[in-house]
Amino acid sequence: MKYLVTGAAGFIGNFVAERLCDQGHEVVGLDNLNDYYDPNLKLARLKRIEHFSSFRFIKMDIADRAAIAELFDTEKFDRVIHLAAQAGVRYSIENPMAYVDSNLVGMATILEGCRHNEVQHLVYASSSSVYGMNEKMPFSTEDAVDHPVSLYAATKKANELMAHSYSHLYDLPTTGLRFFTVYGPWGRPDMAPFLFTDAILNNREIKVFNNGKMKRDFTYIDDIVEGIIRIQNIVPLRNDSNINNSPASSKAPYRIYNIGNNEPVALMDFIQAIEKSSGKEAKKNFMPMQAGDVPSTYADIDSLCNKIGFKPDTSIEKGVQNFVDWYLEYQSKY
Repeated sequence: MKYLVTGAAGFIGNFVAERLCDQGHEVVGLDNLNDYYDPNLKLARLKRIEHFSSFRFIKMDIADRAAIAELFDTEKFDRVIHLAAQAGVRYSIENPMAYVDSNLVGMATILEGCRHNEVQHLVYASSSSVYGMNEKMPFSTEDAVDHPVSLYAATKKANELMAHSYSHLYDLPTTGLRFFTVYGPWGRPDMAPFLFTDAILNNREIKVFNNGKMKRDFTYIDDIVEGIIRIQNIVPLRNDSNINNSPASSKAPYRIYNIGNNEPVALMDFIQAIEKSSGKEAKKNFMPMQAGDVPSTYADIDSLCNKIGFKPDTSIEKGVQNFVDWYLEYQSKY
């Protein structure tokens, strides 16, 4: 089949594009290569997959309505995996309009492209951040998510609502995936695994927020990609009833799933895993909680596991070791 993967130079999108090409599909990868973090890392990711003759990269901003409409009209994609977004909870506090342009306008252009060109299935990235002030653990897709604590989270909840309206009005099958703290080789430099590893190996202190009293459902990249690839083959259908009135499904062809490791890790244990893998002790600067952050994340993934027959299983020790090994290799090359 022919796929559009947005955010193809991004962390998750790059691995998804690679996996689809491995399976013999034709993939058009889209990215605007912005400078939110080092564009050289994005270009290096693209080099990983440039050997696939079935892969084409197009530099384009998803908020460019005319360009996206023309792309869909020209290419006639079978399926779309929409992973492009302005990422980062903390940056959304400083630069909210970047999130409006990329995450709201960008989602609308993708939905419109799918609507007008008979796309079979749209899979898109949501986020664990939508759970906001929820305190019940683990986070379940059956729970209401009406109290986001950052604009980033609010845009992701909005994406789910926008998708539902298109599923209902235009019979567009959509599946939203709430990602939980994805990490691994080629990961984003604005996230804790990269920041901590870079600081520890270069003898700089690390900022440990909420005085270390944090837990995250760290999810390894290979497990995330496996989940995406499996779920995109399960196209939602319109139902005559939504018996349980579940927020995660609908009479429309619309579904929401959590995708996480289902095993929250204490931040101090995560730091310890990096110390062990790097052979160096961290210099820790304990700090209060940051605005827009939450103390814990924990994914209930039963509905996803039941649907796709797969459960993330990469241990934090193995995942962190793989990341540190990649970091050292990447720094030696670039």
